[in-house]
Amino acid sequence: MSDVHIKSAEELALMRESGRLLASVFAYLDPLIREGLSTMEINNLAEAFIVDKLNARPASKGQYGFPYVLNTSVNQVVCHGMPSETHKLKAGDIVNVDITLEKNGYIADSSKMYLIGDVSPVARRLVDETYQAMWKGIQAVKPGATLGDIGHAIQQHARDKGYSVVRDYCGHGIGQEMHEGPQVLHFGVPGKGLVLKEGMTFTIEPMINQGKAKVKTKRDGWTVVTADKKLSAQWEHTIAVTADGYEVLTLRGEERIQPQATH
Repeated sequence: MSDVHIKSAEELALMRESGRLLASVFAYLDPLIREGLSTMEINNLAEAFIVDKLNARPASKGQYGFPYVLNTSVNQVVCHGMPSETHKLKAGDIVNVDITLEKNGYIADSSKMYLIGDVSPVARRLVDETYQAMWKGIQAVKPGATLGDIGHAIQQHARDKGYSVVRDYCGHGIGQEMHEGPQVLHFGVPGKGLVLKEGMTFTIEPMINQGKAKVKTKRDGWTVVTADKKLSAQWEHTIAVTADGYEVLTLRGEERIQPQATH
């Protein structure tokens, strides 16, 4: 992971465009992700849209040898779920779709949870509270705050709701590289860690488990699952630190009403 790179106004404009395009990918997929669709079909739909419609590059494909455009993490899969022709979504599933996009040399990274058909109240609550945990982290972002402030806000919310935070994976700086510095942990101590500065860009992407935090990786070398086989959820946005707070570079249309914290 490279050093922390402070982005110029010109670079932020390019990242903002990548983020806008990535949000449009989710808008395209929203009506298509449904019961009976295979996770590979999601992958193929996203790839065609990114390449053919947006004239952009799916940044995950080939990254670290990963062969696909996105990750599809269903139910007890925490992250890095591999698309499959044979894995068809069924009613009651919760699935995280994690997509990256590069345009004009700059990368955006975001993920969204989809609820398939009639989802149990327990699963729906986990998805909703994970979303709120991500926003608690985002709303801690401002110049002079620390990475520990972000992690603590997420961890506090998850614990208050009876969940655990996965510690094995974290957010990351992003720009011309998919993974730049810093590492953005989803747990922490207020006031500790790197001090945030205007122009920093990074992801906030908490993975919240219904049961214990422990995870394990399957034999494919990619798919990470909960060790206790209970549900996991994740949401992710790419964030820029602004002069007085934050900008969500990958904000989607349906999120316009999300309250912004005052700083």
